[in-house]
Amino acid sequence: MDAEQLYGRQILADEVHLNNAQGVQLIRRPALAIQDRWVLCQRCGQRTLKKEVRLPGNKFYCPHCFQLGRVTSDQWLWSLAEPNLFMPIASSPLSWRGKLTPAQASCSQQVRQYFAAGRTHLLWAVTGAGKTEMLFPGIQWALSHGLRVGIASPRVDVCLELAPRFEAAFKSIPQIVLYGDMSGTYEYRQLTICTTHQLLRFYHAFDVLVIDEVDAFPFAADPGLSFAAEQAKKESGALLYLTATPSRELQRQEKQNRLTVSYLPARYHGHALPEIKVKTTGNWRKRLNQNHLPGKVNRTLSQLIMKQRRFLIFVPHVNDLPRVETALKKQFPPLKLATVHATDPQRHEKVQWMRDQQIDCLITTTILERGVTFSDIDVIVIGADDQVFSTAALVQIAGRVGRKADFPSGLVQFFADSQTKVIREARRQIRFVNRKARQEKLIGDV
Repeated sequence: MDAEQLYGRQILADEVHLNNAQGVQLIRRPALAIQDRWVLCQRCGQRTLKKEVRLPGNKFYCPHCFQLGRVTSDQWLWSLAEPNLFMPIASSPLSWRGKLTPAQASCSQQVRQYFAAGRTHLLWAVTGAGKTEMLFPGIQWALSHGLRVGIASPRVDVCLELAPRFEAAFKSIPQIVLYGDMSGTYEYRQLTICTTHQLLRFYHAFDVLVIDEVDAFPFAADPGLSFAAEQAKKESGALLYLTATPSRELQRQEKQNRLTVSYLPARYHGHALPEIKVKTTGNWRKRLNQNHLPGKVNRTLSQLIMKQRRFLIFVPHVNDLPRVETALKKQFPPLKLATVHATDPQRHEKVQWMRDQQIDCLITTTILERGVTFSDIDVIVIGADDQVFSTAALVQIAGRVGRKADFPSGLVQFFADSQTKVIREARRQIRFVNRKARQEKLIGDV
Protein backbone atom coordinates (compact mmCIF):
# COMPACT_ATOMS: atom_id res chain seq x y z
CA MET A 1 0.00 0.00 0.00
CA ASP A 2 1.25 3.48 -0.88
CA ALA A 3 1.49 5.98 1.97
CA GLU A 4 -0.95 8.45 0.41
CA GLN A 5 -3.71 5.82 0.67
CA LEU A 6 -3.57 6.38 4.44
CA TYR A 7 -3.26 10.18 4.63
CA GLY A 8 -6.17 11.22 6.84
CA ARG A 9 -7.72 7.76 6.46
CA GLN A 10 -8.22 4.88 8.84
CA ILE A 11 -7.82 1.35 7.55
CA LEU A 12 -9.04 -1.67 9.47
CA ALA A 13 -6.39 -4.42 9.48
CA ASP A 14 -4.24 -6.66 11.63
CA GLU A 15 -1.10 -5.29 9.96
CA VAL A 16 -0.27 -2.61 7.38
CA HIS A 17 2.79 -2.56 5.14
CA LEU A 18 3.61 0.62 3.22
CA ASN A 19 5.66 0.99 0.06
CA ASN A 20 8.53 3.49 0.19
CA ALA A 21 7.58 4.46 3.75
CA GLN A 22 10.93 5.65 5.03
CA GLY A 23 10.46 8.19 7.82
CA VAL A 24 6.67 7.75 7.82
CA GLN A 25 5.11 7.40 11.27
CA LEU A 26 2.03 5.14 11.24
CA ILE A 27 -0.72 5.81 13.77
CA ARG A 28 -2.20 2.65 15.29
CA ARG A 29 -5.26 2.54 17.52
CA PRO A 30 -7.28 -0.41 18.86
CA ALA A 31 -10.41 -0.83 16.76
CA LEU A 32 -12.43 -1.43 19.92
CA ALA A 33 -11.84 -0.11 23.42
CA ILE A 34 -12.86 -2.68 26.02
CA GLN A 35 -14.38 -1.26 29.21
CA ASP A 36 -15.89 -2.90 32.31
CA ARG A 37 -19.32 -3.62 30.83
CA TRP A 38 -19.07 -1.94 27.48
CA VAL A 39 -17.33 -2.22 24.12
CA LEU A 40 -16.59 1.17 22.52
CA CYS A 41 -15.99 1.27 18.77
CA GLN A 42 -13.18 3.67 17.83
CA ARG A 43 -14.49 3.87 14.25
CA CYS A 44 -18.11 4.89 14.83
CA GLY A 45 -17.95 5.97 18.48
CA GLN A 46 -20.88 3.80 19.58
CA ARG A 47 -20.84 1.51 22.56
CA THR A 48 -22.53 -1.83 23.16
CA LEU A 49 -22.88 -4.08 26.19
CA LYS A 50 -20.17 -6.76 26.19
CA LYS A 51 -22.63 -9.59 26.66
CA GLU A 52 -24.45 -8.64 23.45
CA VAL A 53 -21.39 -8.68 21.15
CA ARG A 54 -19.17 -11.41 22.56
CA LEU A 55 -17.43 -13.74 20.08
CA PRO A 56 -15.64 -17.06 20.69
CA GLY A 57 -12.18 -16.64 22.20
CA ASN A 58 -13.32 -13.73 24.39
CA LYS A 59 -13.37 -11.36 21.42
CA PHE A 60 -15.97 -8.70 20.66
CA TYR A 61 -17.35 -6.88 17.62
CA CYS A 62 -19.23 -3.67 16.79
CA PRO A 63 -22.75 -4.20 15.40
CA HIS A 64 -23.27 -0.55 14.45
CA CYS A 65 -20.89 0.01 11.52
CA PHE A 66 -21.01 -3.54 10.21
CA GLN A 67 -21.75 -2.42 6.62
CA LEU A 68 -18.18 -1.13 6.21
CA GLY A 69 -16.68 -4.43 7.37
CA ARG A 70 -16.81 -6.13 10.75
CA VAL A 71 -14.76 -4.49 13.48
CA THR A 72 -13.39 -6.88 16.11
CA SER A 73 -11.39 -6.40 19.27
CA ASP A 74 -8.25 -8.05 17.84
CA GLN A 75 -7.98 -5.54 14.97
CA TRP A 76 -6.32 -2.14 14.65
CA LEU A 77 -7.21 1.12 12.96
CA TRP A 78 -4.19 2.37 10.99
CA SER A 79 -3.72 5.88 9.65
CA LEU A 80 -1.19 8.53 8.70
CA ALA A 81 -1.44 12.18 9.66
CA GLU A 82 -2.88 14.37 6.90
CA PRO A 83 0.14 16.20 5.37
CA ASN A 84 -1.84 18.56 3.06
CA LEU A 85 0.27 17.91 -0.02
CA PHE A 86 -1.51 20.68 -1.88
CA MET A 87 0.18 23.90 -2.83
CA PRO A 88 -1.45 27.28 -2.11
CA ILE A 89 -2.87 28.74 -5.30
CA ALA A 90 -2.08 32.32 -6.26
CA SER A 91 -4.92 32.60 -8.79
CA SER A 92 -8.50 31.74 -7.94
CA PRO A 93 -9.42 28.07 -8.50
CA LEU A 94 -13.07 29.03 -8.87
CA SER A 95 -14.20 28.75 -12.49
CA TRP A 96 -17.87 29.38 -11.70
CA ARG A 97 -18.90 32.75 -13.08
CA GLY A 98 -22.37 33.04 -11.62
CA LYS A 99 -23.45 35.82 -9.30
CA LEU A 100 -24.96 35.48 -5.85
CA THR A 101 -27.95 37.54 -4.78
CA PRO A 102 -27.30 39.98 -1.90
CA ALA A 103 -29.00 37.58 0.54
CA GLN A 104 -26.95 34.63 -0.75
CA ALA A 105 -23.76 36.68 -0.63
CA SER A 106 -24.39 37.63 3.01
CA CYS A 107 -24.80 33.95 4.03
CA SER A 108 -21.81 32.97 1.89
CA GLN A 109 -19.59 35.53 3.58
CA GLN A 110 -20.58 34.21 7.00
CA VAL A 111 -19.80 30.64 5.88
CA ARG A 112 -16.35 31.70 4.71
CA GLN A 113 -15.67 33.42 8.04
CA TYR A 114 -16.54 30.26 9.97
CA PHE A 115 -14.37 28.17 7.64
CA ALA A 116 -11.44 30.45 8.43
CA ALA A 117 -12.19 30.34 12.17
CA GLY A 118 -12.45 26.53 12.26
CA ARG A 119 -15.94 26.66 13.80
CA THR A 120 -19.11 24.57 13.55
CA HIS A 121 -21.91 26.41 11.75
CA LEU A 122 -25.37 25.75 10.28
CA LEU A 123 -26.59 27.11 6.95
CA TRP A 124 -30.38 26.92 7.12
CA ALA A 125 -31.84 27.74 3.73
CA VAL A 126 -35.05 26.70 1.98
CA THR A 127 -35.03 24.10 -0.76
CA GLY A 128 -33.82 25.69 -3.96
CA ALA A 129 -32.11 28.61 -2.20
CA GLY A 130 -28.79 27.87 -3.93
CA LYS A 131 -26.91 26.38 -0.98
CA THR A 132 -24.28 24.78 -3.22
CA GLU A 133 -23.42 28.07 -4.91
CA MET A 134 -23.23 29.78 -1.52
CA LEU A 135 -20.44 27.36 -0.60
CA PHE A 136 -18.23 28.30 -3.55
CA PRO A 137 -16.51 31.42 -2.10
CA GLY A 138 -15.64 29.64 1.15
CA ILE A 139 -14.36 26.56 -0.65
CA GLN A 140 -12.40 28.80 -3.01
CA TRP A 141 -10.70 30.33 0.03
CA ALA A 142 -9.88 26.91 1.49
CA LEU A 143 -8.51 25.45 -1.74
CA SER A 144 -6.47 28.59 -2.42
CA HIS A 145 -4.77 28.10 0.94
CA GLY A 146 -3.90 24.47 0.20
CA LEU A 147 -6.51 23.10 2.62
CA ARG A 148 -8.32 19.80 2.20
CA VAL A 149 -12.11 19.94 1.70
CA GLY A 150 -14.78 17.28 2.13
CA ILE A 151 -18.40 17.45 1.00
CA ALA A 152 -20.60 14.66 2.40
CA SER A 153 -24.26 13.75 2.04
CA PRO A 154 -26.36 10.90 3.46
CA ARG A 155 -27.67 10.08 -0.04
CA VAL A 156 -25.61 8.77 -2.95
CA ASP A 157 -28.01 10.52 -5.38
CA VAL A 158 -27.08 13.86 -3.82
CA CYS A 159 -23.36 13.07 -4.16
CA LEU A 160 -23.80 12.22 -7.84
CA GLU A 161 -25.76 15.44 -8.32
CA LEU A 162 -23.10 17.55 -6.56
CA ALA A 163 -20.04 16.02 -8.24
CA PRO A 164 -20.44 17.53 -11.74
CA ARG A 165 -21.37 20.90 -10.24
CA PHE A 166 -18.18 21.04 -8.16
CA GLU A 167 -16.14 19.71 -11.06
CA ALA A 168 -17.43 22.55 -13.24
CA ALA A 169 -16.98 25.13 -10.48
CA PHE A 170 -13.36 24.11 -9.68
CA LYS A 171 -12.05 22.76 -12.97
CA SER A 172 -8.39 22.86 -11.95
CA ILE A 173 -8.91 20.91 -8.71
CA PRO A 174 -8.92 17.08 -8.98
CA GLN A 175 -11.75 15.55 -6.99
CA ILE A 176 -12.94 12.09 -6.07
CA VAL A 177 -16.47 10.80 -5.41
CA LEU A 178 -16.82 8.00 -2.86
CA TYR A 179 -19.85 5.79 -2.24
CA GLY A 180 -20.63 2.16 -1.54
CA ASP A 181 -20.96 0.61 -5.00
CA MET A 182 -18.63 2.99 -6.85
CA SER A 183 -16.38 1.75 -9.61
CA GLY A 184 -12.68 2.47 -9.33
CA THR A 185 -10.49 2.83 -6.27
CA TYR A 186 -9.76 5.47 -3.65
CA GLU A 187 -7.33 8.26 -4.55
CA TYR A 188 -5.89 11.03 -2.39
CA ARG A 189 -7.51 14.30 -3.49
CA GLN A 190 -7.82 17.84 -2.18
CA LEU A 191 -11.59 17.84 -2.81
CA THR A 192 -13.57 14.77 -1.74
CA ILE A 193 -17.31 14.24 -2.28
CA CYS A 194 -18.72 11.24 -0.45
CA THR A 195 -21.64 9.68 1.37
CA THR A 196 -21.63 10.19 5.11
CA HIS A 197 -20.97 6.47 5.63
CA GLN A 198 -17.63 6.94 3.83
CA LEU A 199 -16.60 9.40 6.57
CA LEU A 200 -16.11 6.36 8.81
CA ARG A 201 -12.97 5.68 6.73
CA PHE A 202 -11.41 9.10 7.49
CA TYR A 203 -9.47 10.29 10.52
CA HIS A 204 -8.58 13.97 11.06
CA ALA A 205 -8.45 14.48 7.29
CA PHE A 206 -10.38 17.63 6.42
CA ASP A 207 -9.68 21.27 7.19
CA VAL A 208 -13.22 22.04 5.97
CA LEU A 209 -16.02 19.48 6.08
CA VAL A 210 -19.55 20.16 4.81
CA ILE A 211 -22.47 17.85 5.64
CA ASP A 212 -25.28 18.42 3.15
CA GLU A 213 -28.89 17.41 3.94
CA VAL A 214 -27.95 16.91 7.58
CA ASP A 215 -31.56 16.11 8.51
CA ALA A 216 -31.80 13.20 6.04
CA PHE A 217 -31.78 9.48 6.76
CA PRO A 218 -29.49 7.79 7.66
CA PHE A 219 -27.37 10.65 9.05
CA ALA A 220 -30.13 12.09 11.21
CA ALA A 221 -30.90 8.70 12.77
CA ASP A 222 -27.37 7.36 13.26
CA PRO A 223 -25.21 8.85 16.04
CA GLY A 224 -22.25 6.95 14.59
CA LEU A 225 -22.34 9.16 11.49
CA SER A 226 -22.30 12.33 13.59
CA PHE A 227 -19.26 10.90 15.38
CA ALA A 228 -17.70 10.07 12.00
CA ALA A 229 -18.13 13.67 10.84
CA GLU A 230 -16.43 15.04 13.94
CA GLN A 231 -13.60 12.52 13.62
CA ALA A 232 -13.16 13.01 9.87
CA LYS A 233 -12.40 16.71 10.26
CA LYS A 234 -9.21 17.91 11.88
CA GLU A 235 -9.43 19.01 15.49
CA SER A 236 -8.90 22.59 14.28
CA GLY A 237 -11.11 22.10 11.23
CA ALA A 238 -14.44 23.70 10.33
CA LEU A 239 -17.71 21.78 10.14
CA LEU A 240 -20.70 23.16 8.24
CA TYR A 241 -24.19 21.66 8.31
CA LEU A 242 -26.58 22.37 5.43
CA THR A 243 -30.34 21.84 5.58
CA ALA A 244 -33.71 23.24 4.66
CA THR A 245 -35.42 21.43 7.52
CA PRO A 246 -33.21 21.40 10.63
CA SER A 247 -33.93 18.89 13.38
CA ARG A 248 -35.28 19.98 16.75
CA GLU A 249 -31.85 19.22 18.20
CA LEU A 250 -30.11 21.65 15.82
CA GLN A 251 -32.72 24.30 16.55
CA ARG A 252 -32.24 23.69 20.28
CA GLN A 253 -28.48 24.12 19.92
CA GLU A 254 -29.07 27.44 18.15
CA LYS A 255 -31.36 28.69 20.92
CA GLN A 256 -28.76 27.68 23.51
CA ASN A 257 -26.07 29.58 21.56
CA ARG A 258 -24.15 26.33 21.03
CA LEU A 259 -24.41 26.69 17.27
CA THR A 260 -24.21 29.71 14.97
CA VAL A 261 -26.68 29.89 12.09
CA SER A 262 -27.01 31.64 8.74
CA TYR A 263 -30.65 31.72 7.61
CA LEU A 264 -32.09 32.28 4.12
CA PRO A 265 -35.88 31.89 3.73
CA ALA A 266 -36.07 32.47 -0.04
CA ARG A 267 -35.01 30.81 -3.25
CA TYR A 268 -32.31 32.42 -5.35
CA HIS A 269 -34.72 33.34 -8.15
CA GLY A 270 -36.96 35.43 -5.88
CA HIS A 271 -40.13 33.36 -6.27
CA ALA A 272 -42.10 31.75 -3.46
CA LEU A 273 -41.93 28.04 -2.72
CA PRO A 274 -44.89 26.25 -4.34
CA GLU A 275 -47.37 25.51 -1.59
CA ILE A 276 -48.90 22.09 -0.94
CA LYS A 277 -52.43 21.30 -2.10
CA VAL A 278 -54.25 18.37 -0.51
CA LYS A 279 -57.14 16.23 -1.75
CA THR A 280 -58.71 13.49 0.36
CA THR A 281 -59.25 10.24 -1.48
CA GLY A 282 -61.07 7.82 0.81
CA ASN A 283 -59.23 4.50 1.21
CA TRP A 284 -56.67 5.02 -1.55
CA ARG A 285 -54.88 1.84 -0.47
CA LYS A 286 -57.90 -0.36 -1.28
CA ARG A 287 -58.08 1.07 -4.79
CA LEU A 288 -54.35 0.67 -5.24
CA ASN A 289 -54.47 -2.98 -4.17
CA GLN A 290 -56.91 -3.50 -7.03
CA ASN A 291 -54.36 -1.87 -9.40
CA HIS A 292 -56.56 1.22 -9.76
CA LEU A 293 -55.90 4.80 -8.74
CA PRO A 294 -58.56 6.88 -6.98
CA GLY A 295 -60.69 8.97 -9.31
CA LYS A 296 -59.27 12.26 -7.96
CA VAL A 297 -55.77 11.07 -8.75
CA ASN A 298 -56.74 10.04 -12.29
CA ARG A 299 -58.41 13.38 -12.94
CA THR A 300 -55.34 15.32 -11.78
CA LEU A 301 -53.02 13.17 -13.89
CA SER A 302 -55.30 13.56 -16.93
CA GLN A 303 -54.98 17.33 -16.65
CA LEU A 304 -51.17 17.14 -16.36
CA ILE A 305 -50.86 14.80 -19.33
CA MET A 306 -53.19 16.97 -21.41
CA LYS A 307 -50.93 19.97 -20.65
CA GLN A 308 -47.87 17.84 -21.53
CA ARG A 309 -46.45 18.26 -18.05
CA ARG A 310 -43.72 15.99 -16.68
CA PHE A 311 -44.09 14.83 -13.10
CA LEU A 312 -42.81 12.77 -10.19
CA ILE A 313 -45.17 10.46 -8.30
CA PHE A 314 -44.10 9.62 -4.76
CA VAL A 315 -45.50 6.53 -3.05
CA PRO A 316 -44.89 5.30 0.51
CA HIS A 317 -43.45 1.82 -0.11
CA VAL A 318 -41.55 -0.17 -2.72
CA ASN A 319 -44.42 -2.64 -3.16
CA ASP A 320 -46.68 0.29 -4.17
CA LEU A 321 -44.52 0.96 -7.24
CA PRO A 322 -45.68 -1.90 -9.52
CA ARG A 323 -49.33 -1.31 -8.63
CA VAL A 324 -49.14 2.39 -9.52
CA GLU A 325 -47.20 1.53 -12.67
CA THR A 326 -49.84 -1.02 -13.74
CA ALA A 327 -52.68 1.40 -13.06
CA LEU A 328 -50.98 4.21 -15.02
CA LYS A 329 -50.20 2.00 -18.01
CA LYS A 330 -53.81 0.85 -18.09
CA GLN A 331 -55.28 4.35 -17.73
CA PHE A 332 -52.69 6.28 -19.79
CA PRO A 333 -51.05 3.89 -22.31
CA PRO A 334 -48.95 6.51 -24.19
CA LEU A 335 -47.32 7.78 -20.98
CA LYS A 336 -43.57 7.09 -20.88
CA LEU A 337 -42.73 6.17 -17.31
CA ALA A 338 -40.38 4.27 -15.01
CA THR A 339 -40.22 3.25 -11.35
CA VAL A 340 -37.22 3.67 -9.08
CA HIS A 341 -36.28 2.73 -5.52
CA ALA A 342 -33.19 2.51 -3.32
CA THR A 343 -32.02 -0.96 -4.41
CA ASP A 344 -32.95 -0.59 -8.08
CA PRO A 345 -29.84 -1.57 -10.12
CA GLN A 346 -30.81 1.05 -12.73
CA ARG A 347 -31.44 3.74 -10.12
CA HIS A 348 -28.93 6.28 -11.43
CA GLU A 349 -29.79 5.66 -15.10
CA LYS A 350 -33.50 6.20 -14.51
CA VAL A 351 -32.91 9.47 -12.69
CA GLN A 352 -30.84 10.58 -15.68
CA TRP A 353 -33.66 9.57 -18.06
CA MET A 354 -35.91 11.97 -16.19
CA ARG A 355 -33.30 14.74 -16.35
CA ASP A 356 -32.83 14.15 -20.08
CA GLN A 357 -36.63 14.21 -20.64
CA GLN A 358 -36.60 10.68 -22.04
CA ILE A 359 -39.57 9.82 -19.81
CA ASP A 360 -42.63 11.81 -18.73
CA CYS A 361 -43.13 10.34 -15.27
CA LEU A 362 -40.92 8.79 -12.62
CA ILE A 363 -42.67 6.84 -9.85
CA THR A 364 -40.47 6.79 -6.78
CA THR A 365 -40.15 6.18 -3.07
CA THR A 366 -38.63 8.77 -0.73
CA ILE A 367 -35.14 8.22 -2.21
CA LEU A 368 -35.78 11.22 -4.48
CA GLU A 369 -37.20 13.46 -1.77
CA ARG A 370 -34.08 15.65 -1.81
CA GLY A 371 -30.84 16.47 -3.56
CA VAL A 372 -32.04 15.94 -7.13
CA THR A 373 -33.09 18.70 -9.50
CA PHE A 374 -35.33 18.33 -12.52
CA SER A 375 -36.37 21.22 -14.71
CA ASP A 376 -40.05 22.20 -14.97
CA ILE A 377 -41.84 19.35 -13.20
CA ASP A 378 -44.88 18.81 -10.98
CA VAL A 379 -45.06 16.53 -7.96
CA ILE A 380 -47.78 14.12 -6.87
CA VAL A 381 -47.76 12.25 -3.55
CA ILE A 382 -50.11 9.29 -3.22
CA GLY A 383 -50.68 8.24 0.38
CA ALA A 384 -49.14 11.35 1.91
CA ASP A 385 -50.72 10.33 5.22
CA ASP A 386 -48.55 7.20 5.45
CA GLN A 387 -46.23 7.12 8.47
CA VAL A 388 -43.18 6.78 6.24
CA PHE A 389 -43.51 10.46 5.32
CA SER A 390 -42.14 12.81 7.97
CA THR A 391 -42.77 16.54 7.91
CA ALA A 392 -39.22 17.13 6.69
CA ALA A 393 -39.68 14.56 3.92
CA LEU A 394 -42.91 16.18 2.71
CA VAL A 395 -41.31 19.65 2.70
CA GLN A 396 -38.37 18.29 0.73
CA ILE A 397 -40.66 16.51 -1.73
CA ALA A 398 -42.55 19.76 -2.31
CA GLY A 399 -39.18 21.42 -2.83
CA ARG A 400 -38.56 19.41 -6.02
CA VAL A 401 -40.93 21.84 -7.79
CA GLY A 402 -39.96 25.28 -9.12
CA ARG A 403 -36.23 25.03 -8.54
CA LYS A 404 -35.15 26.66 -11.80
CA ALA A 405 -35.38 30.38 -12.50
CA ASP A 406 -36.92 29.66 -15.92
CA PHE A 407 -39.60 27.48 -14.30
CA PRO A 408 -40.13 28.81 -10.76
CA SER A 409 -43.59 27.35 -10.15
CA GLY A 410 -45.55 24.13 -10.49
CA LEU A 411 -48.09 21.85 -8.86
CA VAL A 412 -47.49 20.11 -5.52
CA GLN A 413 -50.51 17.86 -5.00
CA PHE A 414 -50.88 15.47 -2.06
CA PHE A 415 -53.51 12.72 -1.95
CA ALA A 416 -54.41 11.20 1.43
CA ASP A 417 -57.28 9.68 3.35
CA SER A 418 -57.02 12.57 5.81
CA GLN A 419 -54.88 15.59 6.57
CA THR A 420 -52.58 14.32 9.27
CA LYS A 421 -50.64 16.46 11.71
CA VAL A 422 -47.51 15.78 9.62
CA ILE A 423 -49.16 17.10 6.45
CA ARG A 424 -50.52 20.18 8.21
CA GLU A 425 -47.08 20.92 9.68
CA ALA A 426 -45.43 20.59 6.24
CA ARG A 427 -47.93 23.06 4.78
CA ARG A 428 -47.39 25.40 7.75
CA GLN A 429 -43.61 25.37 7.33
CA ILE A 430 -43.77 26.32 3.64
CA ARG A 431 -46.28 29.08 4.30
CA PHE A 432 -44.09 30.34 7.16
CA VAL A 433 -40.91 30.65 5.09
CA ASN A 434 -42.82 32.31 2.24
CA ARG A 435 -44.31 34.81 4.67
CA LYS A 436 -40.90 35.48 6.23
CA ALA A 437 -39.32 35.92 2.79
CA ARG A 438 -42.00 38.46 1.85
CA GLN A 439 -41.48 40.34 5.10
CA GLU A 440 -37.77 40.58 4.33
CA LYS A 441 -38.64 41.57 0.74
CA LEU A 442 -36.75 38.60 -0.67
CA ILE A 443 -39.77 37.59 -2.77
CA GLY A 444 -42.67 39.60 -4.13
CA ASP A 445 -46.27 39.58 -2.91
CA VAL A 446 -48.66 37.08 -4.44
